[in-house]
Amino acid sequence: MMDIILTIKFFGLHLFKADDFFELLVRFAFNFIFAYALIRGVYYSATRRKDFLTTLFLLDTIVFLLLFLLDSIKLQVGFALGLFAIFGVLRYRTSQIPIREMTYLFIVIGTAVINALANKKITYVELVTANSIVIFIAWGFEHKWFMRHESKKTILYEKIDLIKPENYKQLLADLSERTGLKITRVEVGRIDFLRDTARLRIYYFEDENLPNWQEDEENFSADDDD
Repeated sequence: MMDIILTIKFFGLHLFKADDFFELLVRFAFNFIFAYALIRGVYYSATRRKDFLTTLFLLDTIVFLLLFLLDSIKLQVGFALGLFAIFGVLRYRTSQIPIREMTYLFIVIGTAVINALANKKITYVELVTANSIVIFIAWGFEHKWFMRHESKKTILYEKIDLIKPENYKQLLADLSERTGLKITRVEVGRIDFLRDTARLRIYYFEDENLPNWQEDEENFSADDDD
């Protein structure tokens, strides 16, 4: 294809370069299509969590744009990869990121790096194949190869008599009736005899219950098992 030669300079800098501009648009659209398929099509359909959707999309966008633009000024690839690898292992101070979301965070960074730093030696067929492999494996493990995903939720329970081992079946029945979930098993955490309450972790399969129930690890630490 014939190159488009159109360059405008402003105060010594290129204000507009047609080739670079259209390449940015095409590459960004290419990356966004696969990011949307991964985040919205695979991740969200499996987890139904909206709180990480914006984070994953914005992270994919900023990593792609930074690496694409930094690569255009010949910044070393090793430095760019190291920069975002360090960023990827950081955890937000306000809350811990679940391992599942951390995995998707690394996948989003990885695909953005691949799509942004692909040079002329790599064809679009190879890029499509690489992105499709990632999406296919993620979709397979989320929906096919691991057919059922067991979710968990932490609750504060006041019927303390039912947490006894001999009342386990009654406990399951009571929790299922009150939550509307088909609960498969229950773990007992911290017990407060002064307030007659216990912290319980209930387990259920997402495909057997409403999709708006989400995993919740807050306030259920290892100390609760004591």
